[in-house]
Amino acid sequence: DHVVGYAPLNDVTARDLQRKDGQWTRAKGFDTFCPVGAIMPATGVDYGALEVICRVNGEVRQHGNSAEMAFPIPVLIEYISSIMTLEPGDLIATGTPAGVSRLHPGDVVEVEILGLGVLKNPVE
Repeated sequence: DHVVGYAPLNDVTARDLQRKDGQWTRAKGFDTFCPVGAIMPATGVDYGALEVICRVNGEVRQHGNSAEMAFPIPVLIEYISSIMTLEPGDLIATGTPAGVSRLHPGDVVEVEILGLGVLKNPVE
């Protein structure tokens, strides 16, 4: 009852910088590295059965379901809120399904939560 909505989010990482720096800050911190789609109301959504598909240039690269997550969404919220105050409008990125691969300039990435929405963004 604390979740207002769900949105597709593209959690981009520069793996070369992650390996070079040994941590995540710069590898995930560029201005264009976390596009977020429209937030769809949580009413009636089964958070335990959200199907997520990621396509690159129309080809499915990742396909997962929230039922397969290491930690269910309520557990993530409980853990995060035990460390920091969550404010209205805060977003929680829940991770990525298997199938991470390299992106190239000109690629078009689509992240879809079936039945909720699609985020489509170009790689520059």
